[in-house]
Amino acid sequence: MNDYANFQHAYRAKQSGYGSVFAIGIALNLLYVTAELFYGFKINSSALLADAGHNASDVLSLILSWVAIYLAQKRPFGKYTYGLRKTTILAAATNGILIILAAGFILSETIQELRHPVELPGNIIMKVAGVGILVNTVTALLFIKGQKSDLNIKGTFLHMAADAAVSAGIVAGGLLMNLTGAYWIDPLMSFMIVIVIFFSAKGLLVDSLKLSIDAVPKEIDIEKVKVFLNRVEGVQQVHDLHIWALSTTETCLTAHLVVPEGYDDAFLFHVREMLFKEFKITHSTLQVQNSFVENEYEYHPV
Repeated sequence: MNDYANFQHAYRAKQSGYGSVFAIGIALNLLYVTAELFYGFKINSSALLADAGHNASDVLSLILSWVAIYLAQKRPFGKYTYGLRKTTILAAATNGILIILAAGFILSETIQELRHPVELPGNIIMKVAGVGILVNTVTALLFIKGQKSDLNIKGTFLHMAADAAVSAGIVAGGLLMNLTGAYWIDPLMSFMIVIVIFFSAKGLLVDSLKLSIDAVPKEIDIEKVKVFLNRVEGVQQVHDLHIWALSTTETCLTAHLVVPEGYDDAFLFHVREMLFKEFKITHSTLQVQNSFVENEYEYHPV
């Protein structure tokens, strides 16, 4: 089995193994949302209710990512000649949007609390938020390895990590309120956390939107790919080079290679394997020709 085939086998095995991880994350967050809603209504804490709404978006985010990974493993069919791999990119973009919307919701609640601070039982807030730190940290750790190589998993990891930060801020606010009696501290902490959440989500959203419109993945330098292809023995010229993301973990390439002396199957196999080894490009389609005619492949919009 060659390196490319090994990658495909390992990728499918790894993705299928995330099913139980997502199930655990969804179950933990559903239980925590229920607890936050109960105590939020019981003590009339807008901070806990706002965070419950935010954590509800986490559950949706986890379900969305799980479904996308499941769909990405489907083999090509009918008109979907690449399968449904790109759903992972759509899920990552949606996760980025959900995080920003949740941050906006928390910000609106924070502004209201700053204008009209109310007396709150800091001990209860600290206990509930303390459970939130545990739940969100555990869930984030479940995805910490996969987030380095999969933008969709990264979106889930950032969502959980941001929630752990929110819970930590709520605990700190509860402690300071107990010590000082200054109830405006709670919304102030929330405001600072919202800023952190927004900037963490911004990068995820920008990256996923770029991939959704077929930009070259940021970890690949297209100029280096051009240089590499031009240095392949027998290649005189490279043109019509396109690189885009097939999913959050797989990359496609198409290119025209001018090879005056001709080629055989071993040549194509060698180039494909080297593109995978050097740049982790998983799907390569190469058109080889004996000569290049200027403007032959120029794009003319209808």
